Amino acid sequence: MKHIFIINPTAGKGRCLDIIKPKIEKYCKENSLDSEIYVTKAQGDAMEYVRKTAATDEQIRFYACGGDGTLYEVVNGSYGYKNVEIAIIPLGSGNDFARIFGQDREPLLDIGNQVKGDTVYFDLIKCGDRYAINQCSMGLDAEVCAKQAAYKKIPFVSGEAAYVFSAVFCLIGKIKNEFEISIDDGPYEKHKVLFALFANSKWYGGGFMGAPKAVPNDGLADSVIVKKDVTRLKAVTLISPYKKGKHLEWDRTLFRNCKKMKIRSKKPAAINVDGECEYNTYAEFELIENAVKIVVPKGIKSEYFEKNLATV
Repeated sequence: MKHIFIINPTAGKGRCLDIIKPKIEKYCKENSLDSEIYVTKAQGDAMEYVRKTAATDEQIRFYACGGDGTLYEVVNGSYGYKNVEIAIIPLGSGNDFARIFGQDREPLLDIGNQVKGDTVYFDLIKCGDRYAINQCSMGLDAEVCAKQAAYKKIPFVSGEAAYVFSAVFCLIGKIKNEFEISIDDGPYEKHKVLFALFANSKWYGGGFMGAPKAVPNDGLADSVIVKKDVTRLKAVTLISPYKKGKHLEWDRTLFRNCKKMKIRSKKPAAINVDGECEYNTYAEFELIENAVKIVVPKGIKSEYFEKNLATV
């Protein structure tokens, strides 16, 4: 098997390359690993490189060395190639998807743990010609996501803090969206909402538990619709409980498991696909079962994996 490490040099506020590259070089040399290091040059470069490299009969394990954006590009570049596995080395400011492996990042930064890890099938979310491994959404939280990138550039501001700053800023502006939403091809229903979320995993936005019950390989997505029935001031007070995943207890929250969500809006609204945002009047999110093989690093022990993940 070929081991290819995709390093985003801008991840972690530019510290990613210095942190991980020496570790990779040392381990690969000492263990005579068939390996390659690729340092990305610009946004979208990882996706293009992975797509070209994956088009072979050779078995390849790509290591996404960066944040959620790097993982997004590796996933989208490798989707559809059965010969590809993906390992996650979290070095970004948020690292939301990697939280499923536990809150301690150190075991994930051990190259040996990653190389010796087993693979599991995970689901993905299809949105147009893009694929999300984590979460998609439309509405206020997508607006927050779109503006979060600017706050991440501020020195010493973490991904979590950037999300909070962005959320407060967005709450000062427009916080109501009027959407028509269809679940599993059912009839469209009109809702005045804060946002609508379609989730494959639990966290996004730097540690916000938007979908506390989500499991990334159960063949179902978690749809979370939070209705707008509060004042702007009250909405600010909802940020903290929302971060902790308490919003499923609210009367204003509509929750169900499903495989597809379609959203129509009269006015362009923000659409978030794993942190990549655009504005449109329509979005369709669809769960794709067993779509990608993800590496579970050696030594990762948790009740979550034992109950919900079957080794390939």
